[in-house]
Amino acid sequence: MTEIYRVRIQKERLVFSTAHFITYGDDVCEPIHGHNYHVYCEVEGPLNQNRYVVDFIALRDALQKVVDQLDHRVVLPLRHPTINVVEQSGGEQGEVVATHGMRRWVFPRQDCVLLDVENTTAELLAKHIAEETLALLGPAVRAALASVELGVDECDGQWGVYRWRADGEVRANGNP
Repeated sequence: MTEIYRVRIQKERLVFSTAHFITYGDDVCEPIHGHNYHVYCEVEGPLNQNRYVVDFIALRDALQKVVDQLDHRVVLPLRHPTINVVEQSGGEQGEVVATHGMRRWVFPRQDCVLLDVENTTAELLAKHIAEETLALLGPAVRAALASVELGVDECDGQWGVYRWRADGEVRANGNP
């Protein structure tokens, strides 16, 4: 028998305000708008030599760092089939131009987070945050975990949830 323990981080300060727009249906592109997203992270695994799954402080700090990188930014998808995102020259002082059909948005580069996702949905934001958090924790921590679940609440009860399992099962859905 293998014992599995669970640790959950859900704090009031794990919130980020971000602007985005997504496509849905028949490639309908919604207007740019923002949310005050809230985040939780839950990890499962056996107890390590310190008798915990993962150090609460390390998980909290890694999660906070990722959340802070998204706060007060515009998130844009780099792999969307019909939203084209291009960085203009100038580095952080440059611009990002996003287009969809006849629509065009121009943003200061320092105000944008360009994500390697198909759409900036809550589910894919959850996956991004989970992957970045695990990367900050390092490969040894990830290797010891049985699963990771990360939820992003975009509107007081509308959750996008990403779950990674060490056995290979991956799920993303709207239920925490």
